[in-house]
Amino acid sequence: MPDLVTRLIAVRHGETAWNRASRIQGHIDIPLNDVGLWQAERVGQAVATEGVHAIYSSDLQRAHDTARAIARASGLSVGLDEELRERHFGELEGLTQVEIAARWPDQAVRWRQRDPAYGPVGGETLQAFYDRCTQALVRLARRHLGQTIVLVAHGGVLDCFYRAANGVALSAPRTWTIGNATVNRLLYTPEGLTLVGWADDRHLDDEGGLDESTDGVVSPA
Repeated sequence: MPDLVTRLIAVRHGETAWNRASRIQGHIDIPLNDVGLWQAERVGQAVATEGVHAIYSSDLQRAHDTARAIARASGLSVGLDEELRERHFGELEGLTQVEIAARWPDQAVRWRQRDPAYGPVGGETLQAFYDRCTQALVRLARRHLGQTIVLVAHGGVLDCFYRAANGVALSAPRTWTIGNATVNRLLYTPEGLTLVGWADDRHLDDEGGLDESTDGVVSPA
């Protein structure tokens, strides 16, 4: 009987200057900073012994450069998938939480309340974003049944994966961490998604990046 399990290693990109400044990146293509480049190399070394068969990444450079470090260590190439991009935050991109609250207090409240139907002007609703991310995960996992794959993406994307695996509502506050360049493990079977391990940052020692604990409010992906 064929192995119907896909082993998933989900990795958030390394740190950027906008993570450090708590500025929303969304689809804006911000590069890794020096810490992020170091983190990418470290997570690449950590994953190299995992027997990975394929690596997929968001096409935004902060994720792609992290994935390329993993690929170099593993002797693989990177498949780019724009469905693994961070949520599109529309007119909120480039701003901080303080700036959003000052300009659009009503939007700030709906964001903090995690309203699934809320989407910034020009951006995605939380529900549409969740659907995009989880559908991408299932599509890639089904392509690699019986194998181990790496998905390099963003804090918001990994939040969707965690919620899908644990049955956590979109509107529920986040109580788990999503650090830069951490290793997060899941299993996919035709019956669904299971969480195996989360937020493993041992390879980063004391140099880990910022946690994204509120969908980009604290440390935008």
